[in-house]
Amino acid sequence: METFKFEKLRIWHTSMDFGELIFEVSGRFPNDEKYNLISQIRRAADSIALNIAEGSTGQTNKEFRKFIGYSLRSLAEVVTCLHKAKRRKYLNDSKFSAFYKQAFVLMNSMGAFRATLKERK
Repeated sequence: METFKFEKLRIWHTSMDFGELIFEVSGRFPNDEKYNLISQIRRAADSIALNIAEGSTGQTNKEFRKFIGYSLRSLAEVVTCLHKAKRRKYLNDSKFSAFYKQAFVLMNSMGAFRATLKERK
């Protein structure tokens, strides 16, 4: 069976898993956050993997690097939402710390992958 290029990438799989965890935990936030923090964190978390996939279909490494950059920005958005959730007492310190560590590992993995995407001469 043939696969898409992005399906072979560990960062895509990791970001897919991370997005599902964010989806699950955000479902426990208060209902009055449905159109605010829940929506924001879910869209940002999904955007990480979506941008990796979209960028992988580009014609150049430069373009792919740009989309990895978008993914990194989305990850930063998720981390900010996690801080908001912690401040609003939707996440305890332990849960926050676990998600924060996962985000940090993912950020480093994406940054390392982006560094391998040198422009072909």
